[in-house]
Amino acid sequence: MKTLKDKLGKQWLFCDGGSGTILQQMGLKGGELPETWNLINPDAVFELYKGYLEAGCDIFNTNTFGANRFKFGNDTEKIILSSIELAKKARVATNREDAFIALDIGPTGKLLQPMGDLNFDEAVDVFSEIVKAGVKGGADLILIETMSDAYEAKAAVIAAKENSELPVIVTNVYDLNGRLLTGGNVESTVAMLEGLKVDALGLNCSLGPEQMLPIVERITAVASIPVVVNPNAGLPKVVDGKTVFDVGPEEFTKYMVQIANLGVHVLGGCCGTTPAHISLLKKTVEKLPFTPPTNKDVCFVTSYSTAVEIGKKTVVIGERINPTGKSRFKQALRENDIPYILNEGLKQEEQGADILDVNVGLPEINEPEMMETVIKRLQEVTSLPLQIDTTDITALERAMRIYNGKPMINSVNGKQENIEAVMPLVAKYGGVLVALALDERGIPDNTEERIEIAQKLYEAADKYGIPRKDIVIDCLCMTISSDTTSAVTTLNTLRQVKDKFNGKTILGVSNISFGLPARELVNSTFLTMAMNEGLSCAIINPGNEAMMRAFYTSNALLNKDEQCLEFIGKYGDYTPIAKQNATDILDGKNITGTFILDGKERTFVINPDGELQTQKEDSSPKKSEAVGKGALSTAVEKGMKEKAVEVTKEELKSRDSLDIINNELIPALDVVGKGFEAGTLFLPQLLMSADAAKAAFEVIKSSMSGQEQQIKAKVILATVKGDIHDIGKNIVKVMLENYGYEVIDLGKDVMPETIVDTAVKENIMLVGLSALMTTTVVSMEETIKQLRDKKPDCKVCVGGAVMTQEYSDAIGADFYGKDAMATVRYADSVFTEKQ
Repeated sequence: MKTLKDKLGKQWLFCDGGSGTILQQMGLKGGELPETWNLINPDAVFELYKGYLEAGCDIFNTNTFGANRFKFGNDTEKIILSSIELAKKARVATNREDAFIALDIGPTGKLLQPMGDLNFDEAVDVFSEIVKAGVKGGADLILIETMSDAYEAKAAVIAAKENSELPVIVTNVYDLNGRLLTGGNVESTVAMLEGLKVDALGLNCSLGPEQMLPIVERITAVASIPVVVNPNAGLPKVVDGKTVFDVGPEEFTKYMVQIANLGVHVLGGCCGTTPAHISLLKKTVEKLPFTPPTNKDVCFVTSYSTAVEIGKKTVVIGERINPTGKSRFKQALRENDIPYILNEGLKQEEQGADILDVNVGLPEINEPEMMETVIKRLQEVTSLPLQIDTTDITALERAMRIYNGKPMINSVNGKQENIEAVMPLVAKYGGVLVALALDERGIPDNTEERIEIAQKLYEAADKYGIPRKDIVIDCLCMTISSDTTSAVTTLNTLRQVKDKFNGKTILGVSNISFGLPARELVNSTFLTMAMNEGLSCAIINPGNEAMMRAFYTSNALLNKDEQCLEFIGKYGDYTPIAKQNATDILDGKNITGTFILDGKERTFVINPDGELQTQKEDSSPKKSEAVGKGALSTAVEKGMKEKAVEVTKEELKSRDSLDIINNELIPALDVVGKGFEAGTLFLPQLLMSADAAKAAFEVIKSSMSGQEQQIKAKVILATVKGDIHDIGKNIVKVMLENYGYEVIDLGKDVMPETIVDTAVKENIMLVGLSALMTTTVVSMEETIKQLRDKKPDCKVCVGGAVMTQEYSDAIGADFYGKDAMATVRYADSVFTEKQ
């Protein structure tokens, strides 16, 4: 009999449909956990499976979506094993031995660090328990579904790969803009999952098939592996007190035909879909021509929210997070001055870097520990992808494992020992690999030998299953001061990598000028020449104006800047250098600068007459940033917690507490909030900013001990009965507290009576209710009814993955909070009216 891998991507395959909504029709009560029915009502679960198998599905899910230790503790394995056993019986009963049992793994219900309290390694451990039970029970594949956080999806995939040989499929939950809850987009999630070597990927839940069409189109444009699409039967509504989905089998299938024609390979349903939906879907789609997956020659380096394409035009990799030749950076590494390192990253982001190189190698520090710390902390404050730059294999693996996205890896070379150490890690975790054209013989001084090494590296990547599109050849540039032919050799190598392999290339550009005066002249000219030869990635200092001028100008000249818009935006108000210098002298200004001598930073000052006035060594210890007006706002906006604390302490020496809160903290939170609402900032940035603001508030509170502190109002938040997913509630809590509200957090799986009694006792005017699952919305509705009866002056705000405005209206809520900031705005409006 054929395995799933024999069929996947080679013929149409069909998944089952909704589970929770079917079980509700069989009597599952609101707030009751569906997974418990594997033990207490196995006949119903058997009928659930049987219905979908008879409808013709090829892949059907175990009733284990929420089966993890946080919800079921020691009973988790028992629930999983019973579900798989029922699935096997249903398969025999329907004579469908050709159908595949998917171990269904949903999210944990917790946010991973740094946004939440779940450690990445603990998340892997939680998912590993589920996978081991699934393997023990005899599942045929692992389906990781309804993932709204790419980082959690990565933890689940690693658990699946480390504890089984089963095929792995991942489907994410996107909003209408093609974004995950934590900010990931289609391109970033596809790149990360392909790098992790999942067998198929796609999307499910949240949206109906009509709303999914544009997102599917984006996925199929970049995915090189089979694509899975499992929509809801439209959007949820409440009719006569019950949750219903109003897209029937005919309408559902009509849109699914359009989706199938986009190049999808596996189709099924999610909430609200039934065996009737799946039956008609299969009968209709299996008649259509099938298009196998094709290799999409696109290469992305990604963070949690940003995908940078390599090969389309030259990408700038910022080189400043690197101790080579940087005494101040070395000092920061020795002193564990993380804020300084973060500030270097943020400066490069502002200066135009697309990717940040991260090298923390010093002999006297623990490099693996420092690398892990810096990678984590940088990803808290910047959305730029990172290049992990190290020769320490332990540091490399630790960084790759906890990296949130698909990183760039610098580097591997042609030495066999190096290939065998680095390439297995890239094969396991995914990444865009920088491959240096050198081997045991050293750096060749001619193009031919460098191309031979490149060929060897490509072939080695083939053996490890690393796609050639994810290999970037470092053509190497040696200083022309010692070999005047080296630039020509490098440029020839660039050209041949492109012509012979259609390959991607990278250079550490400044190497070309070591030992020469006026280095930026040499570097900027060489950069222009390399870009003309098709250079894919330039490792440069984005703070060097000469280099960035060469970069933007070259892009315009090489038709890599559409209508020169980027160039115009950058230099629309440009003043010629000669005029700038003349103005400096006419205005009587000094010209200052810095340079490195003997590994130490020195400063110089030239007076208006052109004389070198002073030249001194700057040996005094420096703060990470200057403290001054607006520094606190900047720290909060960038999510720099330590900096926020440092600046707040300094500001309190000369400013009133309320002045700092009203003119620094709240405006900074508003800036981030508006960016979040506009879709230019994402959840991690929102939460990191809130965390920085909270740290500053704590400093202010300490300084005000004994004084009465102003609280806007008390608010209750709770996840309703039967639902243990409190991600949304916790996010809202953080934001409300930062805006001056006292939050009574009743937790998760909260009885309506508990919420109502607390609201009456504390005289609460606003209650926020959260639910992730359609099966628990009835608990939300019951809570609202009781509040209306016993606390009619209390407003109710609702939110969660299943909620819509229509749904909110139907269950009698006062407000639908589509996200945390919307809830904050509503709270402000409620308590403004009551004043």
